[in-house]
Formats: sequence, structure tokens, C-alpha cells
Amino acid sequence: MNWAELAVDDIKKADVIIKGIPFDGAASVGKGACQAPDKLRQLSKVLPAVSEEGIVFKDRFFVKDDGDFEVDLNWERYYRYIEKETGELLKLNKFCLFIGGDHSTTIPLETAFLNHNAGKKAGVIHFDSHSDILDEYEGHKWSHACTQRRAIENNNLNDDGLSLIGIRSWESEEIEYLKEHSDIKVIPAAKVYEKGIGYVMDQLKERYQNFDAVYLSIDIDVLDPAYAPGTGTPESGGLSTREMMQLVKFMIKELPIKAMDIVEVSPPLDSSDITSWAALKLMYEVFGQLYLKK
Repeated sequence: MNWAELAVDDIKKADVIIKGIPFDGAASVGKGACQAPDKLRQLSKVLPAVSEEGIVFKDRFFVKDDGDFEVDLNWERYYRYIEKETGELLKLNKFCLFIGGDHSTTIPLETAFLNHNAGKKAGVIHFDSHSDILDEYEGHKWSHACTQRRAIENNNLNDDGLSLIGIRSWESEEIEYLKEHSDIKVIPAAKVYEKGIGYVMDQLKERYQNFDAVYLSIDIDVLDPAYAPGTGTPESGGLSTREMMQLVKFMIKELPIKAMDIVEVSPPLDSSDITSWAALKLMYEVFGQLYLKK
């Protein structure tokens, strides 16, 4: 069974709802991220319900796999459908974890999240090798290079609520935009390396201490290709899996993360499922920290 000992059929009993988005129509280089939801499910069957620190959550923590958003070739209609259905899931007040898909799939997810938290102080934390803040890419405003530009257009997300971490690849338009929007927090990969993950933790804790709800988006290419070769737009010089695991555990424990996604895992481009296993490891550390917060 997918998710093995964690799986439950009754959504009311679930601590986490998992939903897949098998879509990579906006990927600009390597494809294959549409296969990630099924690949991660397949690999999850052998994982025990325990975190790396020995936190056993068998029989005490449950996951409801709600399947995939049914793919629609009409892009605009498809994203409106995802936004609407995500809004309904968020109303259940469960932690929602979405598996992409390319990073454009985060656009309707964050729109639903920000609208759901209207009137509250909401933020977005974006781990990626790219800032994804172009207004348009390859003639499309819904490209995976435009994810956070669409988010910042939402009335419930201000510049001081958006953080971009692990960045090491830029378009000139993005550089100019971020200069003009200096309240957006940018921590490039080089600074993570120079100052360490403790610096990142301190920055995030200070920034989001008064927020009500934060959405976490993890593009697997935030990891160095040595740790995540199976992704469409790999960039050298990234974070290690170890660093990302520590950061994920910190964020779930200390910040008001209410929903998240992991995107851009591409099984056809992978080697020995290294990238899929890394994504799963991050997910299970999320489970462990959520269990401790019950």
C-alpha cells in the first residue's frame, strides 16, 4: 500500500492530506516531473513510519492519499480547477502536502492558500535554484519561471512575506525586479554556504514570527545535482540533502507552515531514484515534526 503504515482511507482521521499534480507542461528544459507523484507513491511502500531521529509515528499519525488532480489539457481551466479543489481541501484544516509536477503547479496552490488565509498574515517560503519571479517566460505567464511573480500579485502576499532561498541562477529581469522589491528576502545558495544553515534559520524565524500561515514550496533543484540529478533544470552549487533536511525540520517545528509542495522531481532523468528518495526523505521528516506537534 502507498505510504505503508501511515495510510488511512478516512480523510477525517488523517493528519496529512497528500495530493498529486502529474503535470509538467510548463517545464522549459527537461520533462518528466509529471511522473513524480506515482514514483514517490511506489517507493513509499517500503518506508517504515519513523523519522531519522527515531521518532516512531506508526498507529499515531496518518496520511490520506487523495490521488491526483485529473489532468486537463486546457491549461487555464486546469489551474482554476486545482485552485478550487485546493481551497476545499484547505477548509478541512489538515496539513496539505502536494507532489508536483513542474513548479508552475504551485501557482494555483499558492493562490488557493493565500485566498484561504485572506485577512490573516500569510507568507511564502520558496526553496529553489531559481527565483521564478519573471513576469513571463517563453511567452507564457504561467511558466514554471513565473511562480512567485504570480504569487506576489495576490493581495494577501506582501513583499515582506516572500523569501527565496538557495538561488544561484538568474535572469536579468529578475535581478532588476528584486532590486526594486528589496523587501523580498533573497538568500542565495552562496550565502547559505558561507554563513551556514543556522543563519537561514535565524533569518526565517525573525521574519515569520508574527505570521499566521506560511506556504512552503520546495523545488528539488535547490539541492545540488550531486544529491538530486533527476530534475529538469539542474544547477551546480546547491544545498546538500543534509542541509535541506535540517531546514525542513526547523521550519515545520518553528514556523506556521500550514501547507507545502515538493516539485520538479523527474524520475526519467534520475539515477537510481536518488532524487525521488531525497524528496521522500524530506516528506518523512515533515511527518515526524508534525507528529511531535500533535
